[in-house]
Amino acid sequence: MEFTLSETQLMIRDMVRDFARNEVAPLTQELDKSGDFPLENYRKAAELGILGMTLPEEIGDVEADMVSYVLAIEELAKASASLADSCMLVDMLASLLYKYGSQKQKDKFIQPLIKGEIFGCFAVTEPNAGSDVAGMRTTAVQEDDHWVINGSKMFINNAPIADMAIVYAVTDKEKGSRGGVTAFIVENGTPGFSRGKAEDLMGQRSLKVGQLFFEDVKVPQENILGNVGEGFKMAMSVLDSGRIEIAALALGIAQAALEESVKYSKERVQFGRPIAKFQAIQWKLADMATQIQAARLLIYHAAYLKDQGQNYTKEAAMAKLFASDVANKVTNEAVQIHGGYGYIKEYVVERLYRDAKITQIYEGTNEIQRVVIARQLLKD
Repeated sequence: MEFTLSETQLMIRDMVRDFARNEVAPLTQELDKSGDFPLENYRKAAELGILGMTLPEEIGDVEADMVSYVLAIEELAKASASLADSCMLVDMLASLLYKYGSQKQKDKFIQPLIKGEIFGCFAVTEPNAGSDVAGMRTTAVQEDDHWVINGSKMFINNAPIADMAIVYAVTDKEKGSRGGVTAFIVENGTPGFSRGKAEDLMGQRSLKVGQLFFEDVKVPQENILGNVGEGFKMAMSVLDSGRIEIAALALGIAQAALEESVKYSKERVQFGRPIAKFQAIQWKLADMATQIQAARLLIYHAAYLKDQGQNYTKEAAMAKLFASDVANKVTNEAVQIHGGYGYIKEYVVERLYRDAKITQIYEGTNEIQRVVIARQLLKD
């Protein structure tokens, strides 16, 4: 089995690492306090080709494979999980448009998205449809040459600032998720479509997460993404790769926490010597590093399977489950190593501790990941 990264993969990793260290990291703590969106870094990420990185070269600037992409996400997340999350969303939206969109839809939205000129969002989750995606209640009814959407979405990344949304709605209640859900493109400014305020988040505070509301929103037939009834299948098609990406983001958070802990343990002196000299701290660091490396290999394996065109549903779920759990364990230990300082917002590990939690929740809770893994095992 080959573990050596290619020259291209290393080049992409190093390019993103330099950007993250030199331009992103210095702003992250202040943005966490203010809750402001990292617009300056986001636009620079677009210039570097990080937005839409996995798209074909004739569309984007890079055309990275999945292994390269998880390397990039890890480096971004080490500096700012919020920025990494925002970049990943663009890749998801652009990929959906590239795969399922009409030529008109591609021409209108893909380039503005990956150039950072407009913001988009992926609207599935509802007040009563979180883990149970098939339980969504937002409906779309056909009337002549258009569709009328009613309902609401919540916990939607970019909702308060979205210029366009890919919205999933029930178009046939009897069919449900098996052919009864359709994806629509809804643009800001459409009558009846409104965006809620940004939520005050615990972690990843630079994300703009909120609600979307639809009151008799008329959407033309040409704004259907893909075909009528294929929405649920389309949504599920991006979840597997999305889980690998969330795993890589969690990995970046964990790696940053480890690096901060190693640095601090060498500097903090107690009982006349650095705490790194104490076995209790050494064992914590050893466990943290081992768990991080195990998560990294799970992620690389899942990404490799995707690049090879093989089924990777189980491996993606395993990577997301394990890496997000590791991120929470490692950041908890990082705060403990820092002692009282770890509980102060001035220290990076306090933010990392908060940033890590959501990785166990979004893109399918870890309870759902266990369901996915078990089903794959039993199916095999």
